[in-house]
Amino acid sequence: MADGTGRVNKALMASPDRFLNRELSWLEFNQRVLEESANPAHPLLERLRFLSISASNLDEFEMVRYAGLREQVRAGIVRPGQDGLKPFEQVEKIETASLKLIAGQQERWRKLKEEMAAENIHVLSTEALTRKDRAELEAFYQSNIFPVLTPLAVDPAHPFPFIPNLGFSIAIDLVSNSGGEGHVGIVPLPAFVRRFIRLPKSAKGHLRFIALEDVIGLFLEDLFPGFKEKDRCLFRVVRDSDIEIEEEAEDLIREFEVMLKQRRRGRIVRLRMQSSAPQKLREFITREIGAEQADTVLYDGILGMAQLSELIVDERLDLQFPPYEPRYPERIREMGGDCFAAIRAKDILVHHPFESFDVVVQFIRQAAADPAVVAIKQTLYRTTSNSPVVAALIEAAESGKNVTALVEIKARFDEEANLRLARDLERAGVQVVYGYIEYKTHAKVSLVVRREGGDLRSYTHFGTGNYHPINARIYTDLSLFTADAALGRDANRLFNFVTAYREPPDVGPALEKISMSPLSLKHDLIELIEAEAAAAKKGQPSGIWAKMNSLVDGEVIDALYRASQVGVPITLVVRGICCLRPGVPGMSENITVKSIVGRFLEHSRIVCFANGEALPSANAKVFISSADWMPRNLTRRVEALVPIENPTVHRQILNQIMVANLNDELQSWVMVEDGSYRRVKPEKPDSAFEAHQYFMDNPSLSGRGSALEVTLPPRLSHRTDKLA
Repeated sequence: MADGTGRVNKALMASPDRFLNRELSWLEFNQRVLEESANPAHPLLERLRFLSISASNLDEFEMVRYAGLREQVRAGIVRPGQDGLKPFEQVEKIETASLKLIAGQQERWRKLKEEMAAENIHVLSTEALTRKDRAELEAFYQSNIFPVLTPLAVDPAHPFPFIPNLGFSIAIDLVSNSGGEGHVGIVPLPAFVRRFIRLPKSAKGHLRFIALEDVIGLFLEDLFPGFKEKDRCLFRVVRDSDIEIEEEAEDLIREFEVMLKQRRRGRIVRLRMQSSAPQKLREFITREIGAEQADTVLYDGILGMAQLSELIVDERLDLQFPPYEPRYPERIREMGGDCFAAIRAKDILVHHPFESFDVVVQFIRQAAADPAVVAIKQTLYRTTSNSPVVAALIEAAESGKNVTALVEIKARFDEEANLRLARDLERAGVQVVYGYIEYKTHAKVSLVVRREGGDLRSYTHFGTGNYHPINARIYTDLSLFTADAALGRDANRLFNFVTAYREPPDVGPALEKISMSPLSLKHDLIELIEAEAAAAKKGQPSGIWAKMNSLVDGEVIDALYRASQVGVPITLVVRGICCLRPGVPGMSENITVKSIVGRFLEHSRIVCFANGEALPSANAKVFISSADWMPRNLTRRVEALVPIENPTVHRQILNQIMVANLNDELQSWVMVEDGSYRRVKPEKPDSAFEAHQYFMDNPSLSGRGSALEVTLPPRLSHRTDKLA
């Protein structure tokens, strides 16, 4: 019961203090990413990669989330969020946490740079260059850098130039050689030149790099003849990159093209400068670029850490994770590569990236080439510009099949690519649908209708990730392939729901098995949580296991709190944002939250309900989903929650994937009630269990084919006190 005595903390349950702030929770997640750059279990260049990722994450956070809150403050909005914090209070806390994160990133870079030097990988200063190095650099500069540089004077006749989002520039205080009036020069760094220029190997075979801004600094006299440098500093601009859409746009596509051009001219939210920047230059840049004082952040070190990934080179594979080649499900191989025959025999669950995304591509390609296939329907949220899935859809349309592509052009930062793909599809004869203006189509569904005998049979793919072959090698996601007729009908209803209505109707299609946002998913989810609470009240076995990227929705969190208060044991694996406070007496003492940050990016969404027997059991209700538990996913997107009914797939998700995630010790963090995290410290590090390594070493159950021998992870053995 609630606090061990049956008492519920009613005051806390009525207070916004029961929720954590989503922005601060995200910064906590990025802190965990940064911590992996100091994890000695990772190879050196992989630790550098984690540092680069943490910097890239922070860039995006500031461009979108922080920028949005700053705009709310400017607009005078004071309405608090569900956690009780007003926009200006959130901005203050974000700035404090961000500065701490930035300082940590700089400290990690200094240490990693030393370790790299010990491994004969050097990032040189100009002072460390030999005469021969300078000569070789000058030749490279003249051929590859100088032609794309545009030096700009800033004086009364030349206004301060526009610096695009994430653009680097060098500002130089110039003094005339003839004694005339000086001025400030600006040299924007070219976007298509590598940030770190590679020098020839040293005589000892050492790898050597130098930053682009340092190379340009060597030859400034070529850019501003007649002037000499008095002072210099590097600065970088971060701009607001969110897009606002008019609700009733006459031409959605045209509007997006305009908005994409305007994106690069968004308001400045961060002006980053090196702390060594002279005060005069610092004030000049801030004033002339139109930044506010609060926008300026001084860096004691390097700017643009996201580009440190350029230092991860193929010559030093010994300093990276051992290569991993995803498996291909044996059952499809046993069927001669016939996806449809394998799916007809039994549902298949493919676990990416441990199993190949080629299965998804083969499914669409086979449908495109199969004369018995009459129709293909496909959602596309994110994919690549040369997507094999898109190529297969074009092939299918050109061969006369009825092909529908539901392209989401509002996929943040992928809008432009998706517009190009949509035009390619339309030219081939694909029926392209763009979905709702206000509701992103985030569900990952592919439906193939095939004529077999005198009937039509549906083959359906439901995914937790995107149809993106590159991401599928990095993200952990699930792909369910099924010939279940009811699931096929539900998939078709989902497509019709989006294609047939200008906006979502109040009453949606009658679904047989799946739940769908924005109509029924949230209601059904809360109902399932409440069913576990009802079982606990009766003294019956109960429990909830769930895995997702983010947990924000207040109504769902409150339902979890109520379930905890009547004794339902709840274990959540939440990679990133979590606004729920676990382990609080009288509110959530039966809830444990952990986060896994490792070699692969956790992305699959799974939820399991005990349903009358202790987890894990064959009687549990198990679902996969495209949706995180956030208001946007549950109320403003088209999402799917799909039940897992096939016994083998059910066992794979519950007893293999979820148990492995819950038992992970080496890459896990446990959340405490104030929103901070503690790394799990295994009692025996040498034999500790790591989920990602287990998945790389062991095939999945449903794709095993006739070779059914599979090693399951150890039975669930964790306890809350052990994790914390």
